[in-house]
Amino acid sequence: MAPADRTASAEPQILVIFGATGDLARRKLFPALLRLLRAGMLPDAFLVIASGRHPQGDDDAFRDRLGDAVRDLAGDGAFDAGAWRDLAGRVRYAVASADDGSALADAVRRARDDLGGHARVLYYLSVPPGAAEPMIGMLGGAGLAEDATLVMEKPFGRDLAGARALDAAVARFVPEERVFRIDHFLGKEAVQNVLALRFANGLFEPVWNRDHIAYVQIDVPETLGIEGRARFMESTGTFRDMIATHLCQLLGFFALEPPVRIAADELRAEKLKVYRALRPFDPADVVFGQYDGYRGEDGVADDSPTETFVALRARVDNWRWQGVPFFLRTGKALARSLRVVTVGFRNPPHALFGAAARDTGAPDELVFDLTGDPVVSLDVRAKRPGPDLRLARGRFTFRADEAFAAGEPLEAYEKLLLDAMRGDRTLFTGAAEIERLWEVCDPVLKAPPPALPYARGSWGPDAASRLPGERGWAVG
Repeated sequence: MAPADRTASAEPQILVIFGATGDLARRKLFPALLRLLRAGMLPDAFLVIASGRHPQGDDDAFRDRLGDAVRDLAGDGAFDAGAWRDLAGRVRYAVASADDGSALADAVRRARDDLGGHARVLYYLSVPPGAAEPMIGMLGGAGLAEDATLVMEKPFGRDLAGARALDAAVARFVPEERVFRIDHFLGKEAVQNVLALRFANGLFEPVWNRDHIAYVQIDVPETLGIEGRARFMESTGTFRDMIATHLCQLLGFFALEPPVRIAADELRAEKLKVYRALRPFDPADVVFGQYDGYRGEDGVADDSPTETFVALRARVDNWRWQGVPFFLRTGKALARSLRVVTVGFRNPPHALFGAAARDTGAPDELVFDLTGDPVVSLDVRAKRPGPDLRLARGRFTFRADEAFAAGEPLEAYEKLLLDAMRGDRTLFTGAAEIERLWEVCDPVLKAPPPALPYARGSWGPDAASRLPGERGWAVG
């Protein structure tokens, strides 16, 4: 059995998943629940109500199809058939739409009766942005939101007006303390490790400011194209999908001031301070791109202006970061798939080694590889072995999987689902943060730059490669 601090609340719980027939549910949510169940982290009294707009046959038929999908994604060697039978036995299906929640209300009532009548109910909205507000209205109208917890997937609206309307709809039925807005990047072990390295060590925090740091690069390239998600990409675009959410959340984690403690209210307060100091993005500092062949994808218009790539320069106008540029880059069909944050330090004030130091290339850099298990590297100049005093670049590396071989890290959705069931909002996003980030993004949404063409497998348009100046991008 897992330790108590890694186990969901012992109270009975019902998880209602809207969009249960969709890609996210099959690929992430149900596999995460399966691993949590197998690890003993779910409460004994736990039921799942899977919900969608269309009938799926009886419960057994839905469970069989769902099990086949989870098995195919995991592979036979990683699929635990016994644990799946246990989880599947807890899964029921109910039809629900924004217009009719009667079948769902009946299913929730029966589930509560089965669990003793006092079960905590969590509604997980894995639905497109345009469907979120009507579904919340249905929950309120059907009386399902009373005492319920709401878990929401990004993006939270399409712009500032949409975000405010969505937040107002949520606030009518669910208080903010019971709203969990998921950004799965924040559930990653590697991202959480940023807080530990910054605030638990005397080495980093004293130099984490404009006096010592010259630039920060947040880089999330992907090799995949849109992979059949043309409808989503055409309606959202990469700027809304990635910059206003994932990459700005990473910026918040790296730039925040030390909170009084690592807890929901304190962490959110410090992130919000960063976002209030974040200068609204200037379209002149933003590069949009579209990979060659995107307009030939099924479901994409022949004249689509949708961006599949974004790079930009951001500024945080506060005492700690004044004058330090933050460079953000992400896109589809690029040369590599990575999640990397590079912190570049200023060069020493005295050119003691002259040209020898300049010839070694980039300055000292602290590199956070957030792709999988936490890896942190420090690139520095050192003496090259030999008779002469010649400099070269060396690297110190910390690998969490080697340092903590007995550790059992949780995948992002496992961590966030577990936290939602425990009522821990530390790694979730508040309404004020969301609305402020849309304010920051608003100038680009009103005057987007043209999407420049770029080759598949490249690093995006040439204009983006020039954005960070002489240093260039640390990756690529």
